[in-house]
Amino acid sequence: MIREDKRIKENNILRAEPGIVIAVLAVLILLIAAVTIQSALGLKTAVDRTTKAYVSDVAAQLALDIDDRLSLYQENNIIGVLEGTGNKESMQRLIQPVSFDGQGLTCIADTEGNVVISPTDLAPFMRLDDIFKEDSEETTVRNIKRMQENMKEGKNGVFSFVAVDGRELILSYNILKSYDWVLLTLVPADLISYETDRYVIQTFAIVAGTILLFLFFLLILLFIYRNNRRRLEYIAFVDAVTGGMNNAAFCLKLRETLKNARRNEYTVAVINIRNFKMINESFGTHEGDRTLHYCMQILRKNVKEGEIAARGNADDFFLCLKEGNRNIVAARLQEIVREINSFNENLENPYHLSFRQGAYLIDEPDLDSTIIQDRVMTACMNQQEFGENSCVFYDICFTQKMKQEHELNAMFRGALENGDFKVYFQPKVSLEDEKTAGAEALVRWQHPEEGMISPGDFIPLFEKNGNICRLDCYVFEEVCRTIDRWRREGRKLFPVSVNLSRQHFKRNDFLNQFADVAAKYRIPEGLLELELTESIFFDDNSIAMVRESINRMHELGFKCSLDDFGSGFSSLGLLKEFDVDTIKLDRRFFLDMSKPKAEDVVECLIDLAGRLKVKTVAEGIETQEQIDFLKQIHCDMVQGFFYSRPLRAEEFEEWADRRG
Repeated sequence: MIREDKRIKENNILRAEPGIVIAVLAVLILLIAAVTIQSALGLKTAVDRTTKAYVSDVAAQLALDIDDRLSLYQENNIIGVLEGTGNKESMQRLIQPVSFDGQGLTCIADTEGNVVISPTDLAPFMRLDDIFKEDSEETTVRNIKRMQENMKEGKNGVFSFVAVDGRELILSYNILKSYDWVLLTLVPADLISYETDRYVIQTFAIVAGTILLFLFFLLILLFIYRNNRRRLEYIAFVDAVTGGMNNAAFCLKLRETLKNARRNEYTVAVINIRNFKMINESFGTHEGDRTLHYCMQILRKNVKEGEIAARGNADDFFLCLKEGNRNIVAARLQEIVREINSFNENLENPYHLSFRQGAYLIDEPDLDSTIIQDRVMTACMNQQEFGENSCVFYDICFTQKMKQEHELNAMFRGALENGDFKVYFQPKVSLEDEKTAGAEALVRWQHPEEGMISPGDFIPLFEKNGNICRLDCYVFEEVCRTIDRWRREGRKLFPVSVNLSRQHFKRNDFLNQFADVAAKYRIPEGLLELELTESIFFDDNSIAMVRESINRMHELGFKCSLDDFGSGFSSLGLLKEFDVDTIKLDRRFFLDMSKPKAEDVVECLIDLAGRLKVKTVAEGIETQEQIDFLKQIHCDMVQGFFYSRPLRAEEFEEWADRRG
């Protein structure tokens, strides 16, 4: 579950990451814009303060100049004023400042605000109140009242306001020491801050343009991201062949479905197409893809709301069914298989698809989806034990068996090196004189910790994974070593048969290894017999190869026997094809000898072997009745618990010595 949660978390992070990056970029851009605008506004405020100070200083200097021309001073005190006549233009030139690039206007008013001398005949200076808006801001109204109070109290001041024509102006008022007048100076607010205002406006425009450009770029990124995300999600979660969910999507959807599921509420099943490679080989990969697509369409048609259908790996299809009844699940899967094969109804030469089916009734909803799928596949792989086209449900014993097999595989190499595999000898007794006629070498695994491990547990496993070849060679060398010791000790030598797995026949030169070992221990010809089972002969090519191998065995001094004779359907045919020295009648022939027909079959086989000059060995003999019957029909040798169980080499030697 940890692995699955991690995968989901990583998927969510991947989805969220582009959005996080874009959000961070947007915040950074907005922060930069805010800082830039704040700096621009701060600059404008500073320039406005500087402009007011400049206007105030110039106006104060002008007021001093006017006082100097109109008043008489003695020790910085006014002792009189000048009186005379002059034209209006002269007075206007007197009060007109040379600063402000000719854009400033001045006038002289009394403390009541009545204009005494104006620079022009324009109306704005005829009445001070006329230049202010009637609906002026509260700040402007407050500044006007303060100016009126300051003028009466003889104080100077400066403030800015918006005139009736919409222009922002700066008004400076300075008290003249003579005549109880006030010098009013009116200057455009942008006289100094014009460039700054233009810079601020440009800054606003650049910032706005940048934001718009970023927004446009952001929209493009989002568009590209969403399209790419859709494409990536399609690639990641949609099967390219069938157009349905792939395995990754199935795992994520399954995890979401089982999040709040109850025990045994859902079942995950797999349907595997048998011999799908033959479809590709016979009809081409295009038809193979069409078959997969067709199967996926049938599956999607048969799932209900809240259920999942997806293609797994290769020719596997996974289903998550909201069913907790095994019979219903099996019936639904059979119906799906029937519907898939319905395309054959109108075909002259039908081609029926065969399926393996496995299912796991989810009793642990918190399990990782990978483990769930593994259990489903484990059940599917065990179908051969339950019959074709049957649905096999997962059982804990499957996993226990797999664990046991894994442990046995892991222990194999060490056991071989440590000599944990022990060779036992089961005597073969001649029915003619009831003396020892030979033995079959059987392997037992005596593990120092696990104890005795049954051959039924490890022989089939090693047959599947190929370790049986190394084990056969180990047993063969142990047998050679034992025969060599018997010879050196002067004991009577008996023929010993060693089982040979079909896996050896995958190599044409496998007999050379056995011949080298026999030569190493100088084993006389005729003492070593290689036992083959009927399962080796699975096709015509194998028959030809085995025939050559048997001939090669004889050339190398080995004898050859056919084990479990009669267990298959082609045993009699094999006698015609192969020059074997001995046949060993399968123990199943002797399980129930009460019926005359069973005795007749055995008698016919032994008679046929005698005609072919092939010796016979009866396996699994346990009763005196069986011994008497076999003596009567002239069977050559018997092997079974009636005479002896498999014995260690030392025990076999003692047994053979007693029997002679």
